[in-house]
Amino acid sequence: MKSTIVIQAATCLTAAAAFGVSALSQPATPQLLRTQTAFELTVRLPYAQAAALFGPEGERAWAGKHWNPQFLYPQAPHDEQNAVFTIQHGPVTAVWVNTLFDLETRHFIYACFLPGIMVSTIDVRFALTDTNTTQVHVVYTRTALAPVGNNHVTAFTEMDKTAAHDWQQAIDTHLASSKHEIRTVRRSRTR
Repeated sequence: MKSTIVIQAATCLTAAAAFGVSALSQPATPQLLRTQTAFELTVRLPYAQAAALFGPEGERAWAGKHWNPQFLYPQAPHDEQNAVFTIQHGPVTAVWVNTLFDLETRHFIYACFLPGIMVSTIDVRFALTDTNTTQVHVVYTRTALAPVGNNHVTAFTEMDKTAAHDWQQAIDTHLASSKHEIRTVRRSRTR
């Protein structure tokens, strides 16, 4: 039996060599891009109030009209771990999942899927600089899911490079406005 397999393998290798094909060559897979961008900003609020600005619902206050999460879970919009929501990006609907919403460790993680195009993770960590100031560290990791996604990864990564400035300005403007209502994030009863 072993000799039959060896003879068949040798025959395949000989045939492949005759046609100029390496037995080890496989179709080239296109290179899919993966990028990572990190930035920091300062929120002049105590942690519990600053954290409230970084949940999907809380972000509505400062992120502008393009940030309009449509919650699938929980049905009543609420910032909590395992929340699932969608955001419209032009003709594409992005699906977001809040995979970690840990107020005790000051750590949030989101996964965002543009079907067939790109997946992103957004890692948000908070550090207290004093009782009224919170440092926010954000890391975007973007991965193309198909060659068409490479252009999206490149474009979103370019936007990520200015996000620190844009977010800082939007949050500062929101906090300076007389209309803002400072919320405090509370632990969800469900996990």
